[in-house]
Amino acid sequence: FFFFFYQSANPAGSTVQGVCGKTAPVSNKQDELTAALIGLARAGEAKGRSLEVTQMLKQGLFMCVTNVNFDEERVQAMIDKAHAMKEALDPTAQDFDWEALWTGDEDLVSLRSTLLLGMRGMAAYAWHASVLQYEDEEVNNWFYKGLVAIAGEHSVEEWLALLMEFGQINLKCMALLDAANTETYGTPEPTTVSLAVEPGPFIVVTGHDLHDLEMLLQQTEGKGVDIYTHGEMLPCHAYPGLKKYKHLKGNFGTAWQNQQKEFDEVPGMFLFTTNCIMPPKESYKGNIYTLDMVGFPGVKHIPNTADGHKDFTPIIEDAIKLGGYKERQQFTGTNGGTEVTTGFGHGTVLGIADTVIDAVKAGAIKHFFLVGGCDGAKVGRNYYTEFVKQTPKDTVVLTLACGKYRFNDLNIGDIGGIPRILDMGQCNDAYSAIQVAVALAGAFECDVNDLPLTLVLSWYEQKAVCILLTLLSLGIRNIYLGPTLPKFLSNTVLGVLI
Repeated sequence: FFFFFYQSANPAGSTVQGVCGKTAPVSNKQDELTAALIGLARAGEAKGRSLEVTQMLKQGLFMCVTNVNFDEERVQAMIDKAHAMKEALDPTAQDFDWEALWTGDEDLVSLRSTLLLGMRGMAAYAWHASVLQYEDEEVNNWFYKGLVAIAGEHSVEEWLALLMEFGQINLKCMALLDAANTETYGTPEPTTVSLAVEPGPFIVVTGHDLHDLEMLLQQTEGKGVDIYTHGEMLPCHAYPGLKKYKHLKGNFGTAWQNQQKEFDEVPGMFLFTTNCIMPPKESYKGNIYTLDMVGFPGVKHIPNTADGHKDFTPIIEDAIKLGGYKERQQFTGTNGGTEVTTGFGHGTVLGIADTVIDAVKAGAIKHFFLVGGCDGAKVGRNYYTEFVKQTPKDTVVLTLACGKYRFNDLNIGDIGGIPRILDMGQCNDAYSAIQVAVALAGAFECDVNDLPLTLVLSWYEQKAVCILLTLLSLGIRNIYLGPTLPKFLSNTVLGVLI
């Protein structure tokens, strides 16, 4: 049973195989892993938390995010590890009945699912911060509290209180990851990125993990292998600590759902640091390597050493053997553009806050639209392209995550030197949008909901859950969510939350 994201095959969720390609045995194994993590969290609550157990909870939850792992053996290995850790800590702690995760009263299942899926999204953010040696005790402790709570019985009011508390914890987690990224690699700077691929060997890096990209850049320097980003790795070009590498050349392709077409017959290598991996075609399956929690049967995997280091020698050698393109290839974005611009995080936007505020006061900027979120393959998502095209010339479009690929290659002009499309970064950079909104509200001495700001969010999977719960916990309204609602939100729960 699989109903985690908007594209589930059946109205009530997938029961045979997910649209994403996940089989029933793998989905069941991930439910078993979730149940084992609940048992481990119970043991930790009873006998004492530790960083080792906390990291296991993060990794296990992260592995269950949509389009991360399709490998039954890898998931089973994680289950076995969770059980071994639990036995060493507290053999009396019980796993949760994994088959009970999705059964019971419709509204209670919806509330339980919303919390679990949100925690999976937060686990991904917390893990990215962890690899950069950034931890937050309150965030870490909530993985225990949340998992234990998922296995408990609560009234609707108690579930809602848990969801709002979680939303606040996820805000802390996004702030932690923002600090980890900016303090490690510098404040993002507005950067124009080419969509062309130069002649010679190359590796395309997709996912979300900046640290993995940095290690690859270090190991490929001076070897004649160029590096390109893909999907949510595009914002990496804006970080001074990453853009300093001259062989970080540009961005390849568009959003995740187009990879089976865009990766086909390409003479380069592909490195998946996180989601979203799709079942690969045989024409390029041998060109893929995965990292950390990502996995697919028959696809090569680069393991971590004990200190978290990764040896990228195999993928570098394979890239050199493939040789890349013989001539420069000019690719385009969704709308035919040949370059895109990123790097408008809160550090940059707040740096020109006076200019923005003056433009609003003068009437040059009448409204802000935040148009972003996760992209998807379902028909109708061109809505976001048409929406941005039709925004009035005195409005600014903030964007983030992979939903931006619907329109980020458009040139819709600027307002007094301020670009009308401002790419704020990855999905976790929703934190940047929140910081900008709060700062503007402070400057205008009003509530965030009184700002000329509308949120137009495209829905896909679990990371969207934790971000939505954070927005709701902050009392932010004027949110348009679509294009199709996720299956796990019952009508009653949707009515209460939204």
